Amino acid sequence: MANPQSTFIGVERPEQGVVVLAPNADIDMSRSPELRSVLRQEMGGDTHKVVIDLDAVEYMDSSGLATLVEAMRNAGNASAKLVICNMNPKVSAIFEIARLDSFFSIVDSRDEAISL
Repeated sequence: MANPQSTFIGVERPEQGVVVLAPNADIDMSRSPELRSVLRQEMGGDTHKVVIDLDAVEYMDSSGLATLVEAMRNAGNASAKLVICNMNPKVSAIFEIARLDSFFSIVDSRDEAISL
């Protein structure tokens, strides 16, 4: 379960086995460790899908990308699915430049991510 004092990442469970993580600020070196920690806490157990809603994230640096790559590997090891949604054009461009847009499952909306 996420740290209740966290003001950076909202955690929701819209249905059994699905967790939605919604960072509410840019993901950089100062925030990546908290995101990594919450991702690790939420993976496993009965979680079969982790949705990362990037609607409020306007910028992500390489530490944020590395955190999400690690999460994707951990999801695979836990037989869970990781889906990213609501990515703005600036963040999407970073994924494209790093050629990670084909590595991740990326969709437009939270509803679409949950229904996959």
